[in-house]
Amino acid sequence: MAESFAIAIASGKGGTGKTTIATNLACTIAQMGEKVQYLDCDVEEPNGHIFLKPDIEKTDSVTIGVPDVDFELCNGCGKCGALCQYSAIVCLQDKPLVFDQLCHSCGGCMLICPTGAIKEKAREIGFVDIGSANGVKFGQGRLKIGDIHTPSLIKQVKSNSIEDGVIIIDAPPGTSCPVIQAVKGSDFVLLVTEPTPFGLNDLKLAVGMVKELQIPFAVVINRSDPNQKMINEYCREENIQIIFELPDDRRIAEAYSVGKMIIDALPDHKKEFTGLYEKISRKFTG
Repeated sequence: MAESFAIAIASGKGGTGKTTIATNLACTIAQMGEKVQYLDCDVEEPNGHIFLKPDIEKTDSVTIGVPDVDFELCNGCGKCGALCQYSAIVCLQDKPLVFDQLCHSCGGCMLICPTGAIKEKAREIGFVDIGSANGVKFGQGRLKIGDIHTPSLIKQVKSNSIEDGVIIIDAPPGTSCPVIQAVKGSDFVLLVTEPTPFGLNDLKLAVGMVKELQIPFAVVINRSDPNQKMINEYCREENIQIIFELPDDRRIAEAYSVGKMIIDALPDHKKEFTGLYEKISRKFTG
């Protein structure tokens, strides 16, 4: 593989088992003696730490720039409000009113202001934690409650990526902007799904997303049921590889419920995660 190789774990819906696959895969790679990093980019509700139990070595505050108006310089022209597509700054009675929680930090209002009345101030949106856990380098983002700047925080989490080794990116659920920010730039995507009608519907959305991003991908079926073939039939029709299936096993659910890793609670599954990583490796090493 390349010096740095990023595998994103994504899904079209929540609750499919992304974090289960991501954390167990990261620990398996570490136990194989390879350098690996786990980045939890599901910043609105990160939960990889529950299973990895990392020692956090540092926590950094993350801020974005938002407009700060000097009313003595403002002439009330309204150009800033007319420019902003998110209504983060509006003019009422010739005075700008700023809603900085809506600001996307484009800087347009500062550039268009004819009197230089608008400067930039920092607004905290969340935190990035960096640490390690049993040979796995660990990073996660924690968005402040009520904040909407998920992609900005995800970008900051990814800026801590290691320069050599395998990077496991645990993406948010769905196919919206935060997911695209987490997945883009990855070398390979594992789309985790489940054998249900909802799982199939959202898998189709996720497949469309990674095809648009032109990233190689394969499917992982969690809670696989031999009596449910809807995912298998769809993947066969679309010529999509099912690279891994994790069975619907009560023991796995019990381990998950108490924050235990599958490869620790049920060691027989370790060789399956090893095989998953080796399959991905062969795709890029020949």
